[in-house]
Amino acid sequence: MLPLAGVKVIEFCQVLAGPFCGCLLADMGADVIKVESPDGGDLMREWPPLLDGYSQYFASVNRNKRSVTLDLKDAVGLQAARKLALSADVVIENFRPGVMAKFGLDHATLAKSKPSLVYCSVSAFGQTGPRAKEGGFDMTVQAISGAMSVTGEPDGRPSKSGIPIADFTAGLYAAFTVVAALHKVKRGEPGDHIDVSMLGAMLGIANLQTSELFGTGRDPVRLGSAHPMNAPYAAFRCRDGYFALAAGTDKLWQAACEGIQRPDFMQDSRFASPSLRARHQNELRDLLEAEFVKHNAAELLAIFNERGVPCAPINNYSQVLADSQVQHMQWVEDVRLPNGVRTKTVVSPQRISGQRLGVYRNPPALGEHTAEVMAEIGLANMKA
Repeated sequence: MLPLAGVKVIEFCQVLAGPFCGCLLADMGADVIKVESPDGGDLMREWPPLLDGYSQYFASVNRNKRSVTLDLKDAVGLQAARKLALSADVVIENFRPGVMAKFGLDHATLAKSKPSLVYCSVSAFGQTGPRAKEGGFDMTVQAISGAMSVTGEPDGRPSKSGIPIADFTAGLYAAFTVVAALHKVKRGEPGDHIDVSMLGAMLGIANLQTSELFGTGRDPVRLGSAHPMNAPYAAFRCRDGYFALAAGTDKLWQAACEGIQRPDFMQDSRFASPSLRARHQNELRDLLEAEFVKHNAAELLAIFNERGVPCAPINNYSQVLADSQVQHMQWVEDVRLPNGVRTKTVVSPQRISGQRLGVYRNPPALGEHTAEVMAEIGLANMKA
């Protein structure tokens, strides 16, 4: 039995932030029913890579869900959607603020009939305020949130993270808050309307950057892979490419210097503390790389690992997915798409009492479960 077994979630979501929230809840055992338009469904179903017409992107965040198709512009479809929502413990939606109210599927309307309902709205900027009606994509939220101002090399263009962190972070905050609200309902208290924004989520994980601003009065700047407060803590060039080294404490710095047989670096007054090393990290980088280019990455990793200095290869995704630790934890699982094509997906990485959170329901075809779900709420004769 997974922790959320018996919890019913209705998902009115498209693309990424909202569907990722639903995916996390489904992985934990919730019965997540994804409501889609009969006219193509979730926009992400069209995003490549397509495997015989089915989107690998869509599959990655819609496993373990059921799909129903309902036309919310049709009176019968809207009535079914309302009945479905009121049959649930949780409703998730990620339309622009105000859209769900037009259909009478907003929190205020539904809560009148079901006060215990946990209702989660995911948006770019929040349900109220001067930007509430604005749309946003991951990249634009990374830009406005400040994240792009601290990402990339100092002399390079502003850069977004290679991972859509605004979408995924909002989904994580949403799922966490849904579970917290369910705990409150279990105590006999009313449900809540949860307001999760991508902008707020990005600020929520920027504690180091905002603390630097609050503490110094200066905006953080782009440092590439370096750290503003300690060094060496970055990617460094070696004979056959780059590797990552995080020797940010005095003890680790001593071990690193001994590993490359340069104890004299410890006597340099510029490098006498983590903050001094950070202040002079350009000079430090040049000195270290002059030594590192004498070795390939594998040799350096062996040297530092032997001395307990945190370090790592800079992997691409095919390399990390082949890593022995990833294979041991069984984070990659085979999945069958509705068209019969078999592919792979990365599952939720947590374990609960040793139990892996894998795929127990394959990603759904559009409307695959409409008849099944409608029968469950007493609408057996309804057509999508």
